[in-house]
Amino acid sequence: MQPIFIDKNEIIKRYKPIDSHTHKGIQGHALIIAGSYGKLGAAVLASKCCLKSGCGLVTAYVPECGYQILQISNPEVMTLTDEKEKYISNISFDIKPQAIAIGPGLGQEIETQKAVHDFIKTNKVPLVIDADALNILSKNKDWLALLQPKTILTPHPKELERLIGKWSTEADKFDKTIAFSKQYGLVIVMKGAPTHIIDEETVYKNTTGNAALATAGSGDVLTGIITSLVAQSYEPIDAAVFGVYLHGLTADIALPETSYQSFIASDIIKYLGKAFLSIENN
Repeated sequence: MQPIFIDKNEIIKRYKPIDSHTHKGIQGHALIIAGSYGKLGAAVLASKCCLKSGCGLVTAYVPECGYQILQISNPEVMTLTDEKEKYISNISFDIKPQAIAIGPGLGQEIETQKAVHDFIKTNKVPLVIDADALNILSKNKDWLALLQPKTILTPHPKELERLIGKWSTEADKFDKTIAFSKQYGLVIVMKGAPTHIIDEETVYKNTTGNAALATAGSGDVLTGIITSLVAQSYEPIDAAVFGVYLHGLTADIALPETSYQSFIASDIIKYLGKAFLSIENN
């Protein structure tokens, strides 16, 4: 297995500069399905980062208890609410997004699991799956066959283990993940140090990032970045590669100013602009 290194040259090949005549209606509309009581911060972070990554419009779909939180914390993000107060039970919306993310802070209530099943059974929109939505899939593996080709999954090591089973060595982990990606036609973002991306038999290895990213909410923000790029019409593999690179680059840029210890997920959002500029300047 010889990985393709995700470096600046690899990103410049994929990067789409913003058209000077664009407007929000053609910059993509993303939907973030996220949050449950006590975990609305995940929805806040993912949706804000989605907008800060160039998406023209972002809507968050959250439980009823998240309405004020989302409206106050992210005034630029539109908000839809579920009929349940504390968790999502029925994913229903009348908007037409170009990309959807599901999972950050979602919880695993039985009604939420059913809602995820009913959603993926009919969904045709490009999808990014993270966090509790991954855990729900790992409990119901026959649902994986319902996913559209090139759906992006973003598991951390424990979530990956629940999906593919335990591994004995690093090589075994990659073999299992490649087989899993091929079986279902999925793009797998294997979060770690470093992060790898598996697109069937093609493996990418990221070159940005540092230990500052080991902080609560870091994955929620990555989901927002990748979903934003998909909504802006990047192909799923390009969105995953570019998103992972950007995510790590923010920490590399911030580190001299923040230290490892004081860097938090919100800083990823804060330094996104400098990360984009470093690419545009090349």
